Amino acid sequence: MSSATDPAVAEALRQTAGRFGTPAYVTDLVALDKAAAAVRAAFPDPWIRQYSVKANDVPAIVAEVWARGFGANVVSRGEWRAATRAGVTNDRITLEGVGKTDADLHAAVRATAAGRTPLAWVAIESGDEADALARMAQRAGLGRNGRAPLDVLVRLNPDVTPETIDALAVGAGASKFGMTETEATGVVGWLASGAAGAIRPRGVHLHVGSQLRAVDAWRDAVRRGLAVVALLRGNLEAFDTLDLGGGFPVFPPDEPTPGPERFARELPELLAALPEDRRPTRLAIEPGRALVARSGWLVARVLHVRVRDGRQVVIDTGMTELIRPALYGARHPIVALTTLGRDVDEADLAQRIRADVAPTRVEGPICESTDALGTHDLPPLRRGDLVAIRDAGAYAASLASTYNGRPRAPQVFLDTNRQLRLARAGRA
Repeated sequence: MSSATDPAVAEALRQTAGRFGTPAYVTDLVALDKAAAAVRAAFPDPWIRQYSVKANDVPAIVAEVWARGFGANVVSRGEWRAATRAGVTNDRITLEGVGKTDADLHAAVRATAAGRTPLAWVAIESGDEADALARMAQRAGLGRNGRAPLDVLVRLNPDVTPETIDALAVGAGASKFGMTETEATGVVGWLASGAAGAIRPRGVHLHVGSQLRAVDAWRDAVRRGLAVVALLRGNLEAFDTLDLGGGFPVFPPDEPTPGPERFARELPELLAALPEDRRPTRLAIEPGRALVARSGWLVARVLHVRVRDGRQVVIDTGMTELIRPALYGARHPIVALTTLGRDVDEADLAQRIRADVAPTRVEGPICESTDALGTHDLPPLRRGDLVAIRDAGAYAASLASTYNGRPRAPQVFLDTNRQLRLARAGRA
């Protein structure tokens, strides 16, 4: 039978539809606790643990992750504002991203020059960006008259073949992200020479890709990052940081994939291969999806039921609330919360409806033929029945749009005491 595995969660999702309408995002804070604990166990203190805000930028979500021991990794002033609204302090915020504008860089410099708490670091994507940031920092007087320089990492493109789809393979050599080893070491050498004393190079940042199905490419990338740190640390004592990015996968339960602990097991041997005085003394990670994906549900209501080469249903949520299936074919399991107007309940309905479960094509409501959510085994449905989409806590709300004039869906929390509360109201 297709149902939510936890009856209490299923009931909470049905209550969400009644209280807040559909579509609605629901975050199960018990599941968030479990995911955060798994990452902390794999990468314990003194690891610097940063949450990749792009995975879900709702400030209430960021605040919950912050409360569980994670800083914020942001790629723009907008995400920076979301992190600040969530209570994250600048010293626990890192700025990276291939699309940083001059305004983003100016903001990072101003936070240091104005005497406010500076960002933990800025990750530089290219020599052009290093030059622009250095000019801004010099004009602001950083590194002079008692003012501290701005700490930066250089983003290394590790030139590996990530075990993921091409659209998510940001560590591939031909991707638009980061610098070659030659480019990165050249930028560090220029910054360290005093040509831009307002900036202090502190280490290397890398990110292999998302939804990694194996650890091999990640291990190779870490080895290359460590080699760059070891090379430069010989002459730069302050060059002490390696940020390994994220990429830990979240797939449906029937698709076994490595968890954070599996990636972490690769590190001791890689670090031991370096002389002790060449090893980074600060190590960081930036998980996003691994923290929030599994805790998220998207509750929807059935609009149409049809027979079109088998069963087909159209629901009231789709690519405007969860674009991943339309964007690159991502699969999110869908479960029935009601069937023919009755609650799906393991105790009294499982036997009755099991014979009626059938593959059902689930379509979204948007006026685009690509707004499709895949085929799922579902019981008979009619207009008004409720379904829920699993693993919708990452890259759903943060990628949502108002295309077709649709309002933003509300964000609801299922608290650890199993009570519902509104975290962010829906809006047009």
